[in-house]
Amino acid sequence: MSGRLVAPQAAVEQVARTVASRWAEVVCAERGTGEPLHVAIPLSPGVKGAQLVTWGFDLRDDWVGSWREVSSLEIPGVEVRDKTVPVERVRVQVPATLVVTGLDAAVALIRGIGFDLVAPDVARARHIAAAMLDCRAVLTPATLRAMYKLADADVEVATSAVRWRQDHPDVRGWTARQLPVPGMHSKWLEKHGTLLRGLIGHDLRDEIRPRLAVAHLTYVDPTYLASGGRRHDAWTTGDAHDLAYAPHTVLVVENRDCRLWFPPVEGTVVIEGGGKAAASLLAGIAWIREATQVVYWGDIDADGYAILDRFREAMSVPGEDGVPARAVTSILMDATAFERYFHLGVARDAEGRAIPPSAAHLPRLTDDETAAYYAIATAGSVSVRRIEQERMPIEAAASALVEVIDRVARLGPSPS
Repeated sequence: MSGRLVAPQAAVEQVARTVASRWAEVVCAERGTGEPLHVAIPLSPGVKGAQLVTWGFDLRDDWVGSWREVSSLEIPGVEVRDKTVPVERVRVQVPATLVVTGLDAAVALIRGIGFDLVAPDVARARHIAAAMLDCRAVLTPATLRAMYKLADADVEVATSAVRWRQDHPDVRGWTARQLPVPGMHSKWLEKHGTLLRGLIGHDLRDEIRPRLAVAHLTYVDPTYLASGGRRHDAWTTGDAHDLAYAPHTVLVVENRDCRLWFPPVEGTVVIEGGGKAAASLLAGIAWIREATQVVYWGDIDADGYAILDRFREAMSVPGEDGVPARAVTSILMDATAFERYFHLGVARDAEGRAIPPSAAHLPRLTDDETAAYYAIATAGSVSVRRIEQERMPIEAAASALVEVIDRVARLGPSPS
């Protein structure tokens, strides 16, 4: 193998990669739970004197000079070690190995040579590690990295939560939003529950009181409506409550207006899905799974298709209480609907920001749904990223739903 000369920039790039991958491990090591940082990089592997002659003295001198400049920085913990190479019967000292010992030395070298890398704030990482140990949190490279990504205010909340948990072994009397942890806002645990699990060694979300799911629904069966019964209702998980009638079709929508004003359709209940929470909110409701047909209608946008994909996944397996798996059909979310209502689409959100593309893989979409999803989610330039369901004629949705019901009546329900 022929020899090569490693330039300072290339060697420091390797040091930078090591720091990026190991800084959390090294900070933990300083607390006695890992290995310290030590990097040794060959600078002239396989180089012979004859090659130096072939390459020319100017190249050799420039390369040696560049490493002498590194040595002149006199960074503690950074050493450029030489080796002797015979060049035309003269023994010449050339750089052989870059040795970096310690995280501070590595970061100082990266910054000293001007390498274009955002090195970790070692002082902040050490401060966070000390705070974690002070509150007796589980300190590992993974938990330290997770804490380092937080804003300083959230680091304080996380350590406060660990301390609070140690003083409150029984949390069954609170929901996630009720936990009286100093400094913690009501939705903090929902966002950072996985991090807290790593810090305390178990999942607090499994111990707290579950938040009951409440689903708002509208009865649209014409015979029932003619009886003068209430049109709108709510379902709360675990409550003693019966629907006005057992629906053979359940239509899940995302927009409240679409639920409140949906036209009469025989044997149908229209229910709000709750956005990304649709899967967990609805999949465990027995009367939804017991319906002959479950239908979903959402926005033609990346979120709408992601919700549909997730809902299908949740409904494809039996519920915990034995309620059966159920297939989910969509309406007005295929390529035909995309083309028909293209003129109602937008490319910016409510704040005027451009809606970004999506690279999410959604394996449970049909081919026709996938074609529409790709059309609005492509990374290319498009004029429409979202067609909101409430912009589409609600009569068209009712007609599409009736077509699904009629098809099921002829052919039977789709397999789950």
